[in-house]
Amino acid sequence: MKNRLQTNALESEAIYIFREVIAQFDRPVLLFSGGKDSITLVRLAQKAFFPAKIPFPLLHIDTGHNFPETIAFRDALVAELGLELIVRNVQQTIDAGKVIEESGRYASRNTLQTTTLLDAIEEFKFDACIGGARRDEEKARAKERIFSVRDDFGQWDEKNQRPELFDILNGKIENGQNVRVFPISNWTELDVWNYIEAENMAIPSIYFSHLRKVFIRDGLIWSHADFVYQEKDEVTEERMVRFRTVGDMTCTAAVESEAHTLQEVVNEIRQSTISERGARIDDKRSEAAMEKRKQQGYF
Repeated sequence: MKNRLQTNALESEAIYIFREVIAQFDRPVLLFSGGKDSITLVRLAQKAFFPAKIPFPLLHIDTGHNFPETIAFRDALVAELGLELIVRNVQQTIDAGKVIEESGRYASRNTLQTTTLLDAIEEFKFDACIGGARRDEEKARAKERIFSVRDDFGQWDEKNQRPELFDILNGKIENGQNVRVFPISNWTELDVWNYIEAENMAIPSIYFSHLRKVFIRDGLIWSHADFVYQEKDEVTEERMVRFRTVGDMTCTAAVESEAHTLQEVVNEIRQSTISERGARIDDKRSEAAMEKRKQQGYF
């Protein structure tokens, strides 16, 4: 009963935030990765505006190195709900010479997608970008407000954010600025999974245990793929794994697991002693990796 009451309160808060976005901004968009958090945002948006359709598009910044299961799920969800989907590709940003493809042992397109995102925001003149960041994910995200202002270069100044008292959200911005909106900022990873279980929501199959070709590096389980750098002595093997977080395949580690159902996943998360971001390889580049990316315009 306690968990359900907490879930209801979090849901109500998120619905309120969605409605404030529509009330205060002209061109909002929901940033969609195909992961559990953005899928949860879609369900919350459905509830916020029911029986009408979700009144803003979804934007996916495709690195070209995504899990195919995630892309298939994205397309099926959009078709089922009749949503507008905008896709912009990091490869086009590379081809245009705006960013340089990384190479070597830890090469990833995760950082490169910042430029693609900022270009898309400028292209469509989005003034509010809704995302699924949570304060329990990474310490830089704990500094965010629910309405987090970005300057006209898309950059974030964590020392220049507005107070948010008594659920009063201030969406007033200057020309060129935009706001990143975090409706599930007060949720935890476990809150998201409890909500998915309570709502019996469909999610990509990679969140459940499955047999996958992988290799081990730095104590982490990396996916084997043509575009994932792999040393000759890093042996490819098959293991039963699943993913706690979904991102670019080059920077998202798997975890060994036998969780095949939502209930088993929830129980596994409850017992875990490692944070969700512990499986994000890109966060390990430096102590302040996430904060630096956010300052540059990363979500």
